[in-house]
Amino acid sequence: MFGSAPLDKSDHTKRPWRIHDVTKDFQVLDVWALPTPGGADDFAQLVDLWSTFDPGQSSAVVRALFTIRWTLGRVLGLDRAETGLGARVETLRDRLPDDLHAAPANLARDQSPFRPLYLTDDEFAMEIANQTVHGVLHVGWVPDAAGGSRQFRGQMAVLVRPNGALGVAYMAAIAPFRHLIVYPLMMRDIGQAWRERRSGSAPSRRGLR
Repeated sequence: MFGSAPLDKSDHTKRPWRIHDVTKDFQVLDVWALPTPGGADDFAQLVDLWSTFDPGQSSAVVRALFTIRWTLGRVLGLDRAETGLGARVETLRDRLPDDLHAAPANLARDQSPFRPLYLTDDEFAMEIANQTVHGVLHVGWVPDAAGGSRQFRGQMAVLVRPNGALGVAYMAAIAPFRHLIVYPLMMRDIGQAWRERRSGSAPSRRGLR
């Protein structure tokens, strides 16, 4: 699917990611192989891509879904400041060990609802919180068995801690849209942006800001 595919949750949990130590009370929601093939030292290129990629500016369908979500958030008060990080929940940065807390995390984008947690040589993480969920987006750089011993690729995991019955119901309600529409189209745009960057051509406006 556009050079990407959903993975078993164990593809995230079995790896020695630093994120495991700070998300022991979170559940792994989704794991995806990213369509970003490269060499062992190419993770920095993926970090740079992610710092400019905006799924809310992806295809017309995904843009419409994001617009509906943010509109509902305003109407229902799901995204009020008092429901977010540092208010309803404490930021996970408070759980980071000293070396990660001191590490640079220049992944935040203007207007992005996500806030950076940490960045290492082969993984980064960002978090978000609202009335329904406390979530983490984690991206790592992993060997790609299908591409040979020298091939690597990105791998994305979404971890969540739902906020009670409301959070559980919300996650169940959006699951079909997430799996059938948002992720596939998002992966398509990430793959296109990756190929353009690797080829040296100018990135298209779709999915980028």
